[in-house]
Amino acid sequence: MIALLLNLLVDPFRVGLLIALFATMQRTRGATGIWLPLALGIVFVAVLIPTTMQTVLPAPLWQVIALGVLANGILMAGVMAAWALFQRSRR
Repeated sequence: MIALLLNLLVDPFRVGLLIALFATMQRTRGATGIWLPLALGIVFVAVLIPTTMQTVLPAPLWQVIALGVLANGILMAGVMAAWALFQRSRR
């Protein structure tokens, strides 16, 4: 399970989707808010990747999705922290 989580954390496609999700949230946060779009996007990416890729899953689908949600949450926290540091350094 730890190996699968580490693989999910370094998946460049997942990281790219989450950065794009964050950028979209920044542009639309006046209309949609922050937390609901991020939460739904995190779940969407966690379900999208294992169900559309043509690879053999290393664990049952529900476990891969659950670990994907965890990995996406960790990555999104990192993206948000990096954005906060960037914003603070600009002031």
